[in-house]
Amino acid sequence: MERWHEQTILYQIYPKSYCDTNGDGIGDLKGILSKLPYLQELGVNALWLSPCYPSPGDDNGYDIADYRDIGPEYGTLDEFKTLLSEAKARGIRILLDLVVNHTSDEHRWFQEARKSRDNPYRDYYIWRDPVDGHAPSDLKAAFGGSIWEWDEATGQYYLHLFSKKQPDLNWENPKVRQEIVDMINFWLDMGVAGFRCDVINSLAKDEDGNVVFGDRLHSYLHQLHTEALGPHGALTIGETWGLSPEQALALTGEARGELTSTFQFEHILLGRIGGDKWMPEPVDRTAFLDILAKWEYGLANDSYPVLVMENHDQPRALSRFGDPENYPYESATMLGGMLYGMRGIAVIYQGQELGLPNPVFETMDEYRDIETFNGYEELKATGQYSEEEILARLQFGSRDCGRTPIPWTTGKEGGFTTGTPWIKTQVDPGFTVEEQSADPDSVLQFYRRMLALRKSEPCMTDGAFALLMNEDGTGVYTRTFEGETVYVVTRFADTEAAMPACVPQGEVILQNYKDRAEVLRPYEVLWIKG
Repeated sequence: MERWHEQTILYQIYPKSYCDTNGDGIGDLKGILSKLPYLQELGVNALWLSPCYPSPGDDNGYDIADYRDIGPEYGTLDEFKTLLSEAKARGIRILLDLVVNHTSDEHRWFQEARKSRDNPYRDYYIWRDPVDGHAPSDLKAAFGGSIWEWDEATGQYYLHLFSKKQPDLNWENPKVRQEIVDMINFWLDMGVAGFRCDVINSLAKDEDGNVVFGDRLHSYLHQLHTEALGPHGALTIGETWGLSPEQALALTGEARGELTSTFQFEHILLGRIGGDKWMPEPVDRTAFLDILAKWEYGLANDSYPVLVMENHDQPRALSRFGDPENYPYESATMLGGMLYGMRGIAVIYQGQELGLPNPVFETMDEYRDIETFNGYEELKATGQYSEEEILARLQFGSRDCGRTPIPWTTGKEGGFTTGTPWIKTQVDPGFTVEEQSADPDSVLQFYRRMLALRKSEPCMTDGAFALLMNEDGTGVYTRTFEGETVYVVTRFADTEAAMPACVPQGEVILQNYKDRAEVLRPYEVLWIKG
């Protein structure tokens, strides 16, 4: 079977915020179609579309009401087929978001399930009787509150790991699994190349609603692979928070017949006290590269790492890990050069190639995210923070920081829409596609050069990884293939440092300064053929 994923440069599109062609303030499929030349020039060869299915939008599309259609705000199924065809003509595959831990409470299955305890769809979801007059357990949902919601009509609780409008599917029911297999084949037969698999390690739960990692999860994934994904050669990347490299291998080893690969987010949790996105602390920059190296080594022999810095659930990397005030270009390009010099599937989130910083949200009225609203209430309930302090913490961690529309031009609303955008736009000088396309020294042009090298240099596609040093903000690692070595040298600090003795003279094939110095400058990155 063709292992095309090893050369994949995957670009994540949040359709709602990408490009609006009909003036309703919401991005659409025709907007994505219009930007295929831009994406081709950037150098990506696959797109991952965040959910564009019919949805009431409680969790911005991750509450799906119909698995086999396109939401009318995004377009039609025929327009999606056109997008598939036109992308294929440009050598670009398309992946969809596979959200099968839960549905919307407005999905037909759940609407039927809550009619009565003996409804044929009742066991499509997870229901429990009260325990001593209370919920079956005291576990908390990801968006706040209990994971159990009382259903007055039938006198039972249903499980939801996220919003109460996102009831969890019962994967122990073989009918549910068959529905999902059939749905996956529906899209793969149409020409979809694979899926990003939302919270996929959450499918198996115990009686109390705890997520468990074990035989049942492997069995569920193996069935999806055997009956749908494998025969189509689909690329599958699991969203798997909290797994170790060993657990990731158990899901992705080539002989497992489950997933192609998994995201790891350990480095993204840095700078958050206990991983709490509302609780900032200084980023341990040495740990950042150490974590990436741990996963490179951990998956080296039997899987393929996923290289990710941003997504629709995270604030912008420049604001979290770089220096948007003093070194916006240097730190954005250093972060990219450090990450995408590694072995793995490169995943780029829309706007990352421009080095976008976080937008500024001045009031709660400017937010749209359910998690952010719940975070506001939780922080306020503690009584420990002023309104100003709460807004600062939301500004640090909100998912909406990565969801504002792409600034295509310097014009009104950044060229995203001719109408009123669904969420505020932020158009800062120098951060538009229009400006950066014309500037040879922009973040966008750096990304274009870097992604071209990932495809043209065998070391960067197939080379083995080795970390040579990582201390005091200076990191050096190598990629080696068939006797050739590329050194990736990074300065993750706003001060100069000595050039490490292990770095050869060699040919500089990528750098974010215009010349090569005897020292490493703030946020410098170099790729050097040794």
